[in-house]
Amino acid sequence: MNHLPPPAEELALLDRELVRLDARRVQLLHRRTWLLGVLQQPATPLPPFPAHPVPPAAGRYAAPLRPGGPGRAAAPRSAQNVLLSLGGLLLIIAAIAFTLVSWGAMGIGGRSAVLAAVTAGALVAPAVLLKRGLSSTAESLAALALVLTVLDAYALHAVAAPDTDGLVFAAVASGVLAVGWAGYGLALRGLRLPLPAAVVAGQLPLVLWAWAAGAPTLVFGWALLVTAAVDGAVALWGKGLAVRVTAGTGAAVTGLVALGLGLLKSVSADGPLPAVWPGCLLLAGAGVAWAGARWAQREFALATGCLAGLAAVAAVGGVLRTAVPQDWSVVAYLVCAVVLLAALGARVPGHAGRGALTAGGIVVAGAVLWALPPVAAVLLGPMSLLTDVWSGAPDGIREAMGATVPWPGMAASPVVLAVAAGVLGAAYRYGPAQAPGAPVAAGTGWRDGAAAGGLCLGWAALLVVPAALDAGYASAVLVETVLVAVVLAVAVRGPAGVAVTALACAVAGAAAVGVLSLAWEAATYAVSGVLLALFAGAAVRSRMTSVRAVSACVAVLCGIVVTSAAATSLGLAAHEGAPVLLVVPAVTVLLGFRLRGGPVGSAVELTGAFGAVIAVASSASDAPFLALVLALCGVLAAGTAVRPERRRIAGYLSAVLFVAATWVRLGASGVTVPEAYTLPVTVPALVVGVLRRRRDPAASSWTAYGPGLAATLVPSLLAAWADPYWVRPLLLGCAALGITLAGARFRLQSLLLLGGTVLALVALHELAPYVVQVAGTLPRWLPPALAGVLLLVVGATYEQRLRDARRLREALGRMR
Repeated sequence: MNHLPPPAEELALLDRELVRLDARRVQLLHRRTWLLGVLQQPATPLPPFPAHPVPPAAGRYAAPLRPGGPGRAAAPRSAQNVLLSLGGLLLIIAAIAFTLVSWGAMGIGGRSAVLAAVTAGALVAPAVLLKRGLSSTAESLAALALVLTVLDAYALHAVAAPDTDGLVFAAVASGVLAVGWAGYGLALRGLRLPLPAAVVAGQLPLVLWAWAAGAPTLVFGWALLVTAAVDGAVALWGKGLAVRVTAGTGAAVTGLVALGLGLLKSVSADGPLPAVWPGCLLLAGAGVAWAGARWAQREFALATGCLAGLAAVAAVGGVLRTAVPQDWSVVAYLVCAVVLLAALGARVPGHAGRGALTAGGIVVAGAVLWALPPVAAVLLGPMSLLTDVWSGAPDGIREAMGATVPWPGMAASPVVLAVAAGVLGAAYRYGPAQAPGAPVAAGTGWRDGAAAGGLCLGWAALLVVPAALDAGYASAVLVETVLVAVVLAVAVRGPAGVAVTALACAVAGAAAVGVLSLAWEAATYAVSGVLLALFAGAAVRSRMTSVRAVSACVAVLCGIVVTSAAATSLGLAAHEGAPVLLVVPAVTVLLGFRLRGGPVGSAVELTGAFGAVIAVASSASDAPFLALVLALCGVLAAGTAVRPERRRIAGYLSAVLFVAATWVRLGASGVTVPEAYTLPVTVPALVVGVLRRRRDPAASSWTAYGPGLAATLVPSLLAAWADPYWVRPLLLGCAALGITLAGARFRLQSLLLLGGTVLALVALHELAPYVVQVAGTLPRWLPPALAGVLLLVVGATYEQRLRDARRLREALGRMR
């Protein structure tokens, strides 16, 4: 369908549209002219657009205007910047030309005068530029002016005071420059650089003055501390972020250096009086930091409060340190930290107070770290006795631990651990119900942690006491055993938050005292028996499942140690004592019937299984004993399989153990016939397969009978191929024939294929020599001819052979 108008009508339409476009073009030109005028007078309000009526068709054909145009005029501010930049460039060129031509002919006074004039101009110019709105240019000139003032100071020293000491003049000049730059920055508020530069310059006067005066280290520290105090005040109450950040950075650097100098002098002091002066510096630093922390924001308040607390502890502890033996210096600092915690613990004054509490905690934690090596030596030192069991009781406990720790220098470690335990205990007893600053959901978990930590540190303190006092061997064993009993009682009766920690301490202490008791036969029986009774009682009386399970495991391990010690006392060799070790696994099997699974029962049984593994490993050096132990383990596994929940795993395990015992016994007897090893596996496997097929007739014969048949047929086939006699191939062939017929009768795929394959390979092995002999007597052309005839027959009956192969595959596929 054609919608185009006739030519005459279309021509009229085009003429009307061209007229409308011409009118629109005139309107847009008028608008452009008016906009160019507005750009020259920014204050003139813009009238609504369009100013003239638009023809109706113009909206359809009007295109968007592109910004700019050939007649775009430059903005007045841009022209002003260009003029100023050109003027500054001309001045710089003139100054360079003047310098190159006339600078060398001037003396130091003339150069100084020129430099002063340039500096004055550079200082005045930013004020003019700021009024013009050229802030960036003003900042650049202000930076140049500040650098020129430094050069002016140097020129002043060279011209007016050449004999003055350089450091003294530098100290005075840096102070004057700091004040002058501060006044300059306050006068010209639009400049951002002078005030931070004044803060930087203010770091130097006191330090340079101390340097010029040849002051001692403490005076340097005081100069830095006063500077840090001024910086802190500026950082707190200064105007502008740049000023506060610069002042805060300066306060941190100078304050830390001052406190570091005071700490170095404090720890190197050799008497109370020499330690007082650095202590005063440290206390003053603590006061400055505390004052800043009271006014600072939260994060900075915590940090500065912590710094104040550390400085106070270092100040007082440094004096106390000189009044006690050197080995007890840590205790002096620890006491100061405890006093600090006690003073602030009753009332925490905001974030600063929490920072100071953190400082006390840091000191206590550091002291605990210092005291930990003796604890590790007590726990791990007796491990050397594992290679020298029952060699006799040593003279002292330190002899049993070796020379791993300098014990005379660690005599204070029990005191440190005890004090730290007391701190945590006090925090648990008198601390608030909720940690300061913690969310409401945090609850009282921190108190449980404090109680657990206090218990652990108290146990460690008592554990180290015998070694610190170099007590006798019997006394040390007695103390460690009693400690195990105490913490185990806490694990049984204590709250849940402490029970796990107490149990861990009990297990660690039991391991340490158990290894320590190996030095003496009587101690081994006594300690192992007591530990067995303790942990067995804990497994019975505890209310927590985890405590019961772990205690039961440790009790079983103690029983294994007792049985092993009994075998050794009887003079039995390792393989001869292996059956004795199975007493404990047998007991765990009986306990399994009473406990009936669950976490405790599973833990006991697994630990008993570990004892059985130890027995097997001990008997590995003698094959008959190994067979005996494997058979006994099989009996234990069969007993466990009586329970329904353990029947699947324990049943398979018992079968494996019995087979392994049979194999080891056969190997020890010199039996080399493979069927003797494979038939004990095949017969039970086939019985299991028959039972499974009865329960599930749809089960595959490969999973039911395949593994059992392959276990005997494959090794026998390999042996038959290497056997020069006829008996084995005959018996194997008959067995394979029977299996094949059974598979065809009962339509079992695995029996048919496995039996047929073995039968074919046996027949091939037996007939191969005769085939080779016959092939040697035939003419050489006969084999190719027979192959050709075979190919012709197959080719002629190809379709039939494919159908036969397909039917055979389908028949095999229908079998199970």
